[in-house]
Amino acid sequence: MLLATLVKLTSRGPVFYRWQVVGKGGQPFDGFKFRSMVANADELKHELQSRNEMTGPVFKLTDDPRVTRLGSWMRRYSLDELPQLYSVLKGDMSLVGPRPPLISEYAQFSDHQKQKLLVKPGITCLWQVNGRNEVRDFDDWVRLDLEYIRNWSLWLDLKILIKTAYVVFAGSGK
Repeated sequence: MLLATLVKLTSRGPVFYRWQVVGKGGQPFDGFKFRSMVANADELKHELQSRNEMTGPVFKLTDDPRVTRLGSWMRRYSLDELPQLYSVLKGDMSLVGPRPPLISEYAQFSDHQKQKLLVKPGITCLWQVNGRNEVRDFDDWVRLDLEYIRNWSLWLDLKILIKTAYVVFAGSGK
């Protein structure tokens, strides 16, 4: 409730960002995050495309000017991700699994890249705890997702959740 109030008080626009993503087997669903960017961030994305730091269909920009001050702080501690717990409760996501891609990103995936959606997407994954901000090649991200799928176990999920807690409390998000 406090974060929702802070989002509303510090910037114009809705409290939640609704993102249309793809889940297991290519099934689309609406996910939610606390809004960490300006309200019209999606419309401004095309202006920043030339600065994309990620190869492949995913957009990533370290010092994205669309991120609000509060959004920057929320992202550092992954607090903007908390509403995704609703998607876990609904059954669209799990706690651990490959991150769900935007529908527009998924449309550009190769058949190899689509394999990352053989399982339910998760809030956290190997990519986020092993290189989170350093991975610049989407195929490296996919490699980590497929490694997770091949080696899945409850023990692996527990290790990822523990590493996630460390990464979150260390404030290494961007």
